[in-house]
Amino acid sequence: MSDQMHRPAHPREAVFLSKSQPLDSRDVKRAVRRMAHEVVERNQDMDRLVVIGLQTGGVSFAQAIADVLEEIGDAPVARGVLDVAFYRDDLALRPISPSAATAIAVDLSDRTVLLVDDVLYTGRTIRAALNALSDWGRPRAVQLAVLVDRGHRELPIRPDYVGKNLPTSRDEAIVATMEGVQIGTWSTS
Repeated sequence: MSDQMHRPAHPREAVFLSKSQPLDSRDVKRAVRRMAHEVVERNQDMDRLVVIGLQTGGVSFAQAIADVLEEIGDAPVARGVLDVAFYRDDLALRPISPSAATAIAVDLSDRTVLLVDDVLYTGRTIRAALNALSDWGRPRAVQLAVLVDRGHRELPIRPDYVGKNLPTSRDEAIVATMEGVQIGTWSTS
């Protein structure tokens, strides 16, 4: 096995060293608003939509997209949070956050679920999310929105809505927040 497979995505006690910031907070807000408008264009039945953020990175983006959807549609949008830690195929490599929990207040059966995450990389988190969703019902459809698609897919997963495509090397990391997106590396020294 390569070193990459043994190294967690966010090493404990590591420091993120930013090399560049391709998106600032205004760019992120613009991307979120654009993705929300695309969701409205594609989904005629907005009252059957549930926006679910993936713990932990996708939660703030899901909230932001749901806020814009409510503003556009002038109606509440069902929301939820999904923790996929126990559904991952690399559970031994990633620490489990005790504060991350699933909170979905509606049955997902016959609804359209909009899964939201910060960064799409290999696709393994989304595979885990699809497995976890089955515990909450059988959605009519599942759509995927990500703020950043960085490539390097290992599974046949493609987002429906993308804030920004940022091709990176496998040695680079991306940190995405509502304050901006940074490309850099994790340093453990």
